[in-house]
Order: sequence, then structure tokens, then C-alpha cells
Amino acid sequence: MTHLLVSLVFVVLVGTFSSSFISAYHLLSKPLLRDDGRIYVCSQDNFFAFESNGTIAWTMHLDYKCNLGTAPVHGGHGKIYLVVDNRILVISYGNIATSEPESKVFFGPGPGRVAEAEIIGLSVSTLGSTIYINVKNRGLFAYHSHGRLIWSVGPVLYQFGYRQGCRKNLTDCYFASVPVLDQCEGSIYISNTEGELYCLSVRSRYFRWIQDFSSLDKNFTITPGNNGHLFVTFPAKALVLALDVFSGNVLWQRSIGPLSKVDSAPVVDSNGWISIGSLDGFLYSFSPTGVLKKFSRMNAENSMIQVGPFLDCSGFAIYSSQIEMEGKVSRTIGEYTVVSAIRPKAALFTVLVPATGSIYWSESYPGHVSTLFSESDLSQFVMNEEILLAFLAASRIGTPLQCRTIGQKLASSCSQERTKLVSIYTGNERAIVLFLLFESALLLVLIGLVRFCCTFWAKEKLKDQGLGSFLDKRCSLRLKKKALDRTITELEQKVAEETVDNEVFEKLGDIVRERECIERKLSTTYSLGRDRTHSRPKSVLPVQMGKAKSYSFQDAKQKNVTMFNTLSDTSSGEISSEGETNKETYSG
Repeated sequence: MTHLLVSLVFVVLVGTFSSSFISAYHLLSKPLLRDDGRIYVCSQDNFFAFESNGTIAWTMHLDYKCNLGTAPVHGGHGKIYLVVDNRILVISYGNIATSEPESKVFFGPGPGRVAEAEIIGLSVSTLGSTIYINVKNRGLFAYHSHGRLIWSVGPVLYQFGYRQGCRKNLTDCYFASVPVLDQCEGSIYISNTEGELYCLSVRSRYFRWIQDFSSLDKNFTITPGNNGHLFVTFPAKALVLALDVFSGNVLWQRSIGPLSKVDSAPVVDSNGWISIGSLDGFLYSFSPTGVLKKFSRMNAENSMIQVGPFLDCSGFAIYSSQIEMEGKVSRTIGEYTVVSAIRPKAALFTVLVPATGSIYWSESYPGHVSTLFSESDLSQFVMNEEILLAFLAASRIGTPLQCRTIGQKLASSCSQERTKLVSIYTGNERAIVLFLLFESALLLVLIGLVRFCCTFWAKEKLKDQGLGSFLDKRCSLRLKKKALDRTITELEQKVAEETVDNEVFEKLGDIVRERECIERKLSTTYSLGRDRTHSRPKSVLPVQMGKAKSYSFQDAKQKNVTMFNTLSDTSSGEISSEGETNKETYSG
């Protein structure tokens, strides 16, 4: 059965915080709870930073009215982004001890000008380097933190000749949700007015996949699991779906109790469990595989949970509240359930770990919670259940768990997306590794022996002589080749350093030819299949051409050079010009 909340006849905790409401003049926006323990909220045209005990750390005046339905967004590097009057302000607070916080318009017109574009929502990457802004009827924009536009995209994109997005309505279709970031996958999720969910990369404007949920409902909220899952909540249908982030396919879906708001969304802890409160009085928690746990500390028949839980700084525990009503009536009308309630009697605040069901702290109101913030600066503002839960979570009341850094939170949550490898071995892993290494070494030795035998027995001349004489002859040739190499090197140095006669060149040519003969024997008859002819430069080889003598050689770049030097008949020995008695030819 599906559910829908039609009406509520009370405001949470109105009448219960009498001392606060006597002097209540200002409403607070949705809170931003930071890891530093501070809570950032906006009220009218002022921005506040509260300490966890309810005192104001600092405040600044804005030239614009706040959007109470949108929480401030942390941008990293001492910056907070805020939606005001269809503009986006960036507040730089840095070190408050040395400088005052500053604000400037990041997106939209300046002071005194009318903002025509409606900003639906924004998100900021973890490092604060990119800001993603959804502007109604205009599309999704990615800006660098310095204000430079990186890319933009609308709900319709043509790729490879096909239209993607807004399949059923092209004219009135636009992005309708806050862009949601999956920090582990580097993805952006956003929905349009026709019930389609998009997945984009944070680095480009192209769609990874589009999933159509219009058959269920066109209005839903998106919650990243940062563990390979994406959770989609349909408040009107009281339905939660888990999607695979790589393909967009539905992994499982579960029904829950009726929800209080159209923007109700669950919270995901570091164990991968998602939790959301319902008007039926239960806190619903699902494991990553869809296993359900229901928690209720009061009589669920006369109680309800209206706001979503807050995550503890440890990442594993959550703060939730349950309100006991004087009267609550639920009735079914068609496919929907209507819930009506009057006058809250008491409240119960709880800290628990959904994965284990452990409850660390539970406190009733009226009680100790009633006086926690009664003498703080919070008494000047309207306190509701959501604000109170945020301050309880920031104060870390009743939890022994240690807070973690952002890196630790991402490491623990992102690691859950990786599929765990199942070992097929049940024995000693070290012994198995050693055996595999020994087996590999033995295989290499066998390959070497087979190659040697094939090369050795393939030689015809070895049939009449044994292996010993073959190796002795091969060794003798290699030693003789080394001696010839040394002699050639010495003669080449002598030729380069001084003027020599023809006998030296003739001797050098004979030695080179003898070495080449030995190399041929080593690479053919006495080869073991691994000899290679060296690519060193060949020495000068004298060639007789009547009265002329030429010298052929190869330089290091493999260019052939032939030099002809013809002696003149005269005894003067003068060198004639090119084309007469002296001629040099280069070919390469």
C-alpha cells in the first residue's frame, strides 16, 4: 500500500519550548552542521555561526533575504555558499580571530538589480574547486571557485544522432532538483520535471545514464550512498529504491511508513545503512542489501517522526527524535494514507547505531534537554525539532564514538563500493604463494633447457663431434674474436692520431676480415641461438684500385663513406681539386 500525508494540524514542539517561543521573533533556515562542531544558519538578512552550546560565534549582515528552505553549503577553504534572493553568495570567513567574514555575489546580479533566474539548488565538490548550480529553465552550470564557467548542460542532449532526456515532454521539461554529488564516484545526480533521473560526470557535460521513474512518481529525492549505491525516495509513495551507480539499474526497493514532507530524504552512515523516520512512529533503517530494521522507543500508535535524523561526527551513529502526540489518526483513502495529529505531549531523543541496533543515549522532553540551550543565544530564535537535533549532534551528547576526518569518512564509505573478492583457497595462503613461485621458476628453467637442446641438436656438424669439443671450439673462437677486437681498436687509434703508411691499412683490413669470418662461424656453425652481430662501426678497409687506394668504412649512424685518394704522377704530391686528381664521394 502506498502512502501520502495530506495535512498536519500542528507545528513540531510548538507549545513545548514555552520559554523559547515567548521571545521567538526569527525563524532559522535549514542548518549546516560542520565537522568543526559549528552550525551555520541564515535568518532574514543575517548569517549566523553558532557554537555547539548555542552561543553565537560570529554573525554578519547580508544585503539580501535568506531562503529558509535551503541550507548553506560548505565550500571548503573557509567558504560557505548561500542562496539568497535568487543569487548565490559566497561567504569567506577564514580566520575569524584576525579578520572579519566577507560576502560577495558569486552568481547572479549585484545589489539593486532584479534577479530574474530562479536558482533551484547548488552543490560544491569536496575540495571546493567546482560549484554546480541548477537554474530553472536554463540548465546545470559548473563554475570554478574563481567564477569561471567550465561547462553547462540542459535536460536535453543530442549524442550520436539520438535525443537524450525529456522523452515525453520536450517543451516544459527542465532540471527540477538540487544537484547531488557522489564524492566517491565523481558523479552528479539530478532529476527533471518529467520524473527522469540523470547521472553525469563531474568533469564533463555528457550523460552517463538516464533512468525514467515517471511510472512511480515525478517527485523524488536523491541521496548518494558513497558506497556504489544511490538511493531514491518517493515521499508520496513512501518508497525507497537502491540503484547501482554504474548503470542506474534498480537493485532493490522497499516500502516504508508515510513521510511528513515532500523533500524527505534518508541519511546514509559509514556502514552503508540508510535511515529515515516515518509518521507511523518508526525509524526505518536498511542495510546496503535491503535488510530492514525498525526502531521505536515510544508507543508507535500515538507517536511520529517528522524530521530526518542527523549523522554523528563518527559517521556510524545517528541522532533521531520521536514525538508523542495526544491524538493521532491514520486512515486510508484509495492508494494513500492520511495522518492527522494534535498537540505534542513529549519528545524522545535517541542516539543509536542502525547497523548493530546499539542505543548509546536516550533523553525525554521535558527533562535535561529542556534546559540545554534555554540560556544561550538560541533563545532569541524559533526552535524546531530539526534545529534542536542539529545542535544535539554538534554537541555530541551521549555518544562515546570518536569523530573522524573527512579523509577517514570517505575512505570507509568509498571502500564499500568495491566488490569483495572471494578466495577459492582454504589452505595456508603463504604456502600457496611459495608453491606458485617455485612452480614459475621451474617452468622458466624447463623452457631454457628445451630451447638449448633444440638449438644444439639442430646443428648438422654436431652429429660427428661431442658437446665438449663443440663448446671448446666455440670458446676458442670467442677468445680469438676478443683479441682481434683489441688489435683493431689499437690500430684505429693509431690511424686517428698519426700519419701511417699503406701497410698499416692493409694489416687492419686483414684483421677485420678475419674477425668477420669468426663472427659468421659463431652465428652459424657454433651458435647457441643467442649470438648477435654487434652494430659497432666498421673499421677502415683498404681497397686497391691501380695507383689509387680507397678506404671504406661505416660511421655510427650507419652511413657508408668511400674516400678515393689518387696519387699524382708528379713527385710534388700536391692535391688536385675535385674532378681532377683528388676525389671524395659520400653516399648515405
